[in-house]
Amino acid sequence: MRTRLPSTYTELLARQDGVLARWQAPLHGLDPSVIDGLLRSGRWQTLYRGVYASFTGTPSRQSLLWAALRRCGSTAVLSHHTAAEIDQLADRASPMIHVTISAPRRFTVAGNEGDIRTPPVTVHRSARAESAAHPTRLPPRTRIEETALDLTQIAASLDQASAWLAGACGRRLTRPESLRAAMKSRARFRWRTELAAALDEIGNGAHSALELRYVRDVERPHGLPTATRQARLATGPRTRYLDNLYAEVGVAVELDGQAAHPAEARWLDIRRDNSLSRVGLVTLRYSWSDVTLRPCQTAQEIAAVLRTRGWVGQPGRCRSCPAQLVQCG
Repeated sequence: MRTRLPSTYTELLARQDGVLARWQAPLHGLDPSVIDGLLRSGRWQTLYRGVYASFTGTPSRQSLLWAALRRCGSTAVLSHHTAAEIDQLADRASPMIHVTISAPRRFTVAGNEGDIRTPPVTVHRSARAESAAHPTRLPPRTRIEETALDLTQIAASLDQASAWLAGACGRRLTRPESLRAAMKSRARFRWRTELAAALDEIGNGAHSALELRYVRDVERPHGLPTATRQARLATGPRTRYLDNLYAEVGVAVELDGQAAHPAEARWLDIRRDNSLSRVGLVTLRYSWSDVTLRPCQTAQEIAAVLRTRGWVGQPGRCRSCPAQLVQCG
């Protein structure tokens, strides 16, 4: 005989992608013994201890996210890499589900607690959990500004931290001023000065960690003119956006952060560069290592090309410039 559930309970299951926690049952007029019967009959299954799926078969990613939330209590919110995943700040799902609560300790919920394979859950503690939560989105998660800032605080490097902020703005998920306001609300914040400076450049169009490093290590300390970031250029029926455009002298500097550049992508870059030459632009293309490991040599090379195209300025030397590096004549 099929068990008939209260309507409030079925609505809750629909909202939570078929997932329910034992602690929710009394709140919605259901005797927990009914859940036990459904589990024994095989019509329901356990995902985490005390959290169940109201269906058989492999749960969806959304169901697993709800299960992790309900395992951690009524006020838990998805955060860090998991919030970035569902808000499309991250390109792929993390093998671990990240949840933030306001409880006084941080802990980890092991995976494989139930009848099927489930991912482990890292639970972060924050006194700001409630204010950081998005007011309406489901499953509950931190607001995109809070997500990006949380990720900067667990980043392994300043470049990695900057990349999260640049990505959030480059994907049009938020704006630098919103990130800056959220940053000010945090009493303790690692790399505050450096990331505030990065937000200034992001506001000017730097959309990646490599573009930020270009400004910080190549262009500015070596006295190069200030390029237009993400410059819009129409070439025939197509519109392109150039990483850095020195429009007055017709020079574009494109930055490629990929560690490995497939042959087809490389030829596509060449074709794009060739199309720019038809409108009088010279394109210089640099990799991550050119910008981060050889910034002085890269700056001198760009300066030389700018001068051949009419720039009357003179490149400067940063504190790290090799002594044998001569200025352009």
